[in-house]
Amino acid sequence: MSTPTSEIIDRCQALFDDLNFTYAREWKAAVPGRVVVGYMPFYVPREIIHAAGGLPLGVLGGGEQLEVIQGDAYYQSYICRIPRSTIELGVTNRLDFVDAMLFPSICDVIRNLSGMWKIMFPKVKSRYFDVPQNFADKVGGTFYIHELNELRALLAEATGREVTDDAIRASIALFNENRALVREVYAFRARTPWKAPSAEVYLLMRAGMVLAVEEHSRMLREYLVAAAAEDRPKRDNSRVVVTGAFCEQPPLNLIKSIELSGCYIVDDDFMLVNRWEQSDVPTEGDPLANLSNAYLHNSASTSAKYEPDRAKKGLFLVEAVRRTHAEGVIFATPSFCDPALLDRPMQQRVLAEHGIPYIAFKYAENSGQMQPIREQAGTFADSIKLWSAA
Repeated sequence: MSTPTSEIIDRCQALFDDLNFTYAREWKAAVPGRVVVGYMPFYVPREIIHAAGGLPLGVLGGGEQLEVIQGDAYYQSYICRIPRSTIELGVTNRLDFVDAMLFPSICDVIRNLSGMWKIMFPKVKSRYFDVPQNFADKVGGTFYIHELNELRALLAEATGREVTDDAIRASIALFNENRALVREVYAFRARTPWKAPSAEVYLLMRAGMVLAVEEHSRMLREYLVAAAAEDRPKRDNSRVVVTGAFCEQPPLNLIKSIELSGCYIVDDDFMLVNRWEQSDVPTEGDPLANLSNAYLHNSASTSAKYEPDRAKKGLFLVEAVRRTHAEGVIFATPSFCDPALLDRPMQQRVLAEHGIPYIAFKYAENSGQMQPIREQAGTFADSIKLWSAA
């Protein structure tokens, strides 16, 4: 007997709702010497954290559940909400068990947050995790390997044990398995989106930001079996790609509203952490060089990643539309998100050149009123059906 999807998603929902991170606290307390390493919702090499014996913990802001009071004092009103809610998590002791925090290279706001975290929480090992802007192996690759070695040293200091190449290779193998299962879930949804509602897939991926990778992989396998076996009604919805939400995450109700409006989300950029590498990372040879090569030459395109060839800007959306047989693109972008909002006109131009319809709106992680978004998405879905029929 397989685990029903409802039971799997109920557990994911419980993890999503738990802003005290009970799972991570219990995981750390279960074995003396364990450490928890938090990171903001973008790419970090979780393999090295795992190899050090740590739990990579995605800190994805406070969402719509958290009232931000103290956090608002640290940032201007024209800054996106996720740094303020992350500070709120910190100052209200919800992250008091975290041993280290990584702030990946997303934007200037997150860069500044890394420095603020060092001042506010001096006992926590904090690091701004930079990534290359030059994609030549001898330049950007050399720089990135240096960054990975610096991270290895920081984690060795935090855990009191050496982070060996063999340990990193073993962790790469585990995360390769997890990424393959994530890709399988996304492919399954693209083929049969009525069997894998995007709100469920989103919660499933959010669980991977909290759970140990081995446990998350088991969950993904169980979901694939259960979802394939479950009989769900198929609707005449429009197939869309959602983009722009790679950092500050949308409220769960926003995803549900898009689906209720008559759209099937068949691809998205929610939580690129577990889909950053587009294929397996080799486990033979120098593991840091392998991670570097994967980043430079086989990683996801996003507004928060520098791309030297401007002629290719936005083509990843065209490829996503073709790969998933989507009929349009929805730009769902957090308010004040500089990377997404600066790139959006260029990406929209590329879509227009390829005859792909699109709409755009903004949100905040605590957005409460979804009716306007639902109406806009519903109108978009209807227009797609009218245009395709014409």
